[in-house]
Amino acid sequence: MIKSVGRIASLIAAAACVWGVAGAASAQETKIVLGMSGWTGFAPLTLADKTGIFKKNGLNVELRMIPQKDRHLALASGAVQCAATTVETHVAWNANGVPIVQIFQMDKSYGADGIAVRNDVQSFADLKGKAIGVSAPGTAPYFALAWMLNKNGMRMKDVKLVSLEPQPAAQAFVSGQNDAAMTYEPYLSTVRANPAAGKILATTLDYPMVMDTVGCAPTWLQSNAKAAKALADSYFEALDLIKNDPTKANEIMGAAVKQSGEQFAKSSAFLRWSDRQANQQFFANDIMPFMKEAQAILLESGVIRKAPADLSATFDTRFIQ
Repeated sequence: MIKSVGRIASLIAAAACVWGVAGAASAQETKIVLGMSGWTGFAPLTLADKTGIFKKNGLNVELRMIPQKDRHLALASGAVQCAATTVETHVAWNANGVPIVQIFQMDKSYGADGIAVRNDVQSFADLKGKAIGVSAPGTAPYFALAWMLNKNGMRMKDVKLVSLEPQPAAQAFVSGQNDAAMTYEPYLSTVRANPAAGKILATTLDYPMVMDTVGCAPTWLQSNAKAAKALADSYFEALDLIKNDPTKANEIMGAAVKQSGEQFAKSSAFLRWSDRQANQQFFANDIMPFMKEAQAILLESGVIRKAPADLSATFDTRFIQ
């Protein structure tokens, strides 16, 4: 274990030198605590942290691992200033009295989120009355399940929900518990690797509705616009590192979730990270139509009781220019 830790530390140090991102910390570093999880799509933030990009850009960023169901509580209490989560979750937080403003998109899922079922299940209709492991209301897996059921003429009340976070949901399914599991990478690969336990009925290739953004508290943004821009720029710089040296980048990002570089590369193949150009297109054309459709499903599934007053106030495009 000590050798492994030392190897990763050496790799990070070498990568920082090769990529030229390490440098003296700014005397005026802005502290940001950002709530996130081990979801593969968030990994460029870890890369920006480990390779010194944040510090180079005048930021002191603490990446704090917080379950998605609790991240809004940390935001409301001021324990975090920013959070990474799915777009519809930002809608739900705003609707439920926890304001947050999205400042850049990180990723779109291309098969990285999915529902695993037993081999005798042929369609969503076969899941009626079945037990499905899924995380709590207000999380991405819960919304993804609601979305998929909705598109197949069903509702959440048509199935039995077993409250499990994405990793234990996948583990329970593989061990023979429950009839289905809603999960995401890297945990969905646990199911892919155990075909005897079941199969993947559908993913975000079939239902493209999982996309992640970073948002920040509006009061914090008002006083820290420069830092917010540096946070977005740091993310885009991390994507450049991945593009220029994927092997080193994958090893660093994989280490954070206890995966080898090769394993991480396989997980990340099921998503697409969004560069500056993709961000500009997304916020100009795609985010509003998606939020409107998501809002209807959030209302139907009981995640929110009323719509946000103004969806256009839930994002700010200044920081991706």
